[in-house]
Parts: sequence; structure tokens; C-alpha cells
Amino acid sequence: MLLCCVKTIKDVFITFQTGLAGIYDSNEIEAVTLLIINEITQLSKATIKAFPENEISSEQARQFQNILTQLQTGKPIQYILGYTEFYGLKFIVNPSVLIPRPETEELVEWAIDSWRLAVRSSRLAVGSVHILDIGTGSGCIAISLKKNLPGTEVSAIDISPEALETAKKNAKLNEVTINFIDADILNSPLTTHYSQHNTHYSLIISNPPYVTLQDKDQMHINVTNFEPHTALFVPENDPLIFYRAIADFAVNNLVNNGLLFFEINESYGEETMQLLIDKGFINIELRKDMSGRSRMIKAVKS
Repeated sequence: MLLCCVKTIKDVFITFQTGLAGIYDSNEIEAVTLLIINEITQLSKATIKAFPENEISSEQARQFQNILTQLQTGKPIQYILGYTEFYGLKFIVNPSVLIPRPETEELVEWAIDSWRLAVRSSRLAVGSVHILDIGTGSGCIAISLKKNLPGTEVSAIDISPEALETAKKNAKLNEVTINFIDADILNSPLTTHYSQHNTHYSLIISNPPYVTLQDKDQMHINVTNFEPHTALFVPENDPLIFYRAIADFAVNNLVNNGLLFFEINESYGEETMQLLIDKGFINIELRKDMSGRSRMIKAVKS
């Protein structure tokens, strides 16, 4: 059934299920279709589900067809719509930035809860508080932290000027002030710069590249063909390259009792923990995400 011929919301669901079979599973198709109908018709998701016989206009049918055609190439719906939701906030996304994932929301939640607990227990001072997000991409982590931890000063670095431009737009969209920095954590002068300027952080957080080429073979084409490879992949012979560099930076730039958070490759949880132990961090905790996979780590500077 061509979408130009469909008349109702139910027809849209049927056509998307047929057109996207083999690209997504049935549940994913239904969720994506619901999101698209909500976007185009501006009907609530409850209304869409309750009244599947509601008619759509020919212009709406044309819009559905255009989106379906793009989805059939594997292009993520978030890039097609140009935005996504993360931690209750709206974020502009495009192929210069990774699409924020639910497990990263869990990392943000853990960081916020840990920060508040550390302040309440007086392990960290409430004074001038600096937070750093390394490899910020869309800015979703930095902006969510700033939005939920008022009074903090948040900086965010990324190697991609295009990503930083997107992050700046997202900071403006969400009405927060972030200090965005064009920098490469693998470039040693960055550490020298911060040491010279006596900048110390109470919390450093990062979702750095961690996907190996072996992992790539198991990934969906909507990730490998569309999302930025510089934000995803690491050398097969050195999968912890970014964690090592960030840990070294944190050793010199975290305050005593400062918090370090990582999103990690589940295959390297123990190795990442050992790296942090070797660097002198304490109270290291490996946590599973909602799917039961070891995907995040917290450590404290001694």
C-alpha cells in the first residue's frame, strides 16, 4: 500500500510495518510509527491509539511517505526529525553528533544522585563547583547536569567543531550556559593548559568512543552508516585509549574526593576498573544498565 493512498492512522501503521520489515523488528516499527504520527498530526499518542480510524490528509500522507523512504535506507528517525528527547529535555541532533541513548540517561542520573549525596555528606564543598564533560557531542550530558545541578559551572569539550555548534544550539534551546571548548583529550597540551590555569573540577564525566571494529559487525546499519565514526570507534589494539587519557587528565585536574564517571564498553568493564585502580582512584563501582549490561563506572579521586 502506497502512503499516498492511505486514508487513516491505521493504514499508516500497516504500511510502515510492511515497508520497514527486515530493517526493524515489529515493536520498533510500531514505536517509530507512533512517534512519527504524533509529530505530523500533533495528536497525542493516547488519541492515536484510541482512534485508529481517524483520517489523515493528503499532505500528511506525503510527509509519511517521505519519512518512510528515508527510514528504508536505515537513517535514524532522530536525524530525520532533527531532534530527540534526553533526560526530559529536547535536543537537536544531526549526523555530526551521536544520538543520545537511554543508558546515558542512567549515567547522568547516577552522576546527579552521587553529586548530591557527596555534597550532603560534606565530602565535596558546595562553593565554586566546576564540572567537565569530555566528548560532549550534542551536549546532552553537560546540559542535563547544568539543568539539574543549578549553581555549578559546566564546561564541555569536543574535537568536532560541527558537534560543538550543535551543542551550543542545544544549550540555547534549553536555556543554560555551558563553556564549550574545541579540544582533543588525546592531545597532551590540553592537560598543560588546564594545569597552567589552575582549573580543578569536582566532577568529570565522559561517554567517549569505545566501539571496536569487532563490535561494529554486530551493530545496526542505522548506527554504522549514519552516526559519526570519530565518536564511536577505537583502535582494536587499544580499546581503552580514551579512558587512559581521561583518567590521566582527572588525576591532575579533579579535586580530592572528586567524582569521575564513564560510560563504557560492556566487554571491558574489569579492564577499565583495573586501569582506574592503577591510576590511584578509589571506591570504584561498576554498574549495570537497565538491560543488565555493565555499562558505567564511577570512581573517586583519593
